[in-house]
Amino acid sequence: MPTLTDIRNYLAEEIWKAEAETRSPAETYLVRALRWVYALVREVTEGGLNYRAMGLVYTTLLSLAPLLAVSFSVLKAFGVHNQLKPFLMEVLAPLGEKGAELTGTIIGFVENIQVGVLGAVGLAMLMYSVIALLEKIEDSFNQIWRTSEARGWIRRFSDYLSILLIGPVLIFSALGVTASMASTELVQKIIALEPFGTVYYLVGLIIPYVLIIAAFTFVYIFMPNTRVKFISALTGGICAGLAWKSVGWGFGAIFAESASYNAIYSGFAIVILFMIWLYLSWLILLLGGAISFYRQHPRYLRYKSRRPKLSHRQREYLGFLLMYLIGKSYYAGNPPWTLTALADAVSMPWEVVSQTLHVLRKGHFLVSMHTEQDSFLPARAPETIGLQEIYTSLRTFDETDNTIIHTPQDAAGVDDVTARLEESALTLLKGMTLRDWVLRGKTVAGSEQLPDSAAL
Repeated sequence: MPTLTDIRNYLAEEIWKAEAETRSPAETYLVRALRWVYALVREVTEGGLNYRAMGLVYTTLLSLAPLLAVSFSVLKAFGVHNQLKPFLMEVLAPLGEKGAELTGTIIGFVENIQVGVLGAVGLAMLMYSVIALLEKIEDSFNQIWRTSEARGWIRRFSDYLSILLIGPVLIFSALGVTASMASTELVQKIIALEPFGTVYYLVGLIIPYVLIIAAFTFVYIFMPNTRVKFISALTGGICAGLAWKSVGWGFGAIFAESASYNAIYSGFAIVILFMIWLYLSWLILLLGGAISFYRQHPRYLRYKSRRPKLSHRQREYLGFLLMYLIGKSYYAGNPPWTLTALADAVSMPWEVVSQTLHVLRKGHFLVSMHTEQDSFLPARAPETIGLQEIYTSLRTFDETDNTIIHTPQDAAGVDDVTARLEESALTLLKGMTLRDWVLRGKTVAGSEQLPDSAAL
């Protein structure tokens, strides 16, 4: 029987080893499941999703009234503003009776805000509060998707405005149509017949799940500043939607109905419970985004660390491999490599590939073309790019003159060994250019040619 130490070693080491042929199908599925669980926990801790969820709670509290005021004004113009209260009741249902009380309070705040008399400055501050919330949500999803660039101001304004103007109308119109259909005479006659009555009852139970899954899926497609496949977004939407409904049921059963919170916090209990529920809701939404990411990029599940660290040898290998791929594509007349395509080709995370490309750009071996996605070409004629230069640049990047290692007199032989190693490497690469390497397949000092593709 395995001991606790064996289990700990298995979780720490064995599940991260390359897919072994000796694993049984059951163990293979177990390893994949454990990697998924570990990756999601890693996103919460190492990726900082817990802190981002906390930050979104604070931003939500500041932006809730302005956001609902803008939505209420838009909905009122289309005559569907009466659906706002049922929507809030559904979202705050886990709070139980306190949810109904809080809904009434929020609706009262919203109705008291008169957008028409705010003036230009007041209206600008109102819109800024709403846009700040959407901007923070986008930043959180960009962090999940390893996207460093946010939307530009013009695109951000147009995209966010479309959400504020069109989104509430579509959502609440769908809710209104669904509710009004049940009250029509024809539908009532159909419901009275079996099995249509049972089907209608089941559909009524399923619709809330479908709506929340659709809303989460839309967020996962729209908010990250990158292309998200529908199937990936839908996977995250299903997992997060079901988790949100399940956690809401558990939250209502454990916390909202507990008398201890009322005894401890008295009148503040509703505020405390509301903040806790907001935190859980945001955390579930962000974890669903992480599921969408790992569904679209499963190779990230193979790494124990969110941002794997390469050894010195691996960094050198990756640098030469990227230069070879880019040089080969250049002479073949193919479209330039993009960061995403290079990361897919070498099956490595974007961050690691991006760091190596940065080193090669600093060494003036590559140039970046700013298109929809950054693409890379040789910075100068490949026949002028020596492999010795690439090697030296990869080895000495980030070195500073301030870092001096003192060598004691009785260890002078260390300098001789390191100098010989450096000289041997430079001698092997002497006279080799990127053009020779790519076009002629010239070997290095009679050895086998450096591979053009291999797993790191």
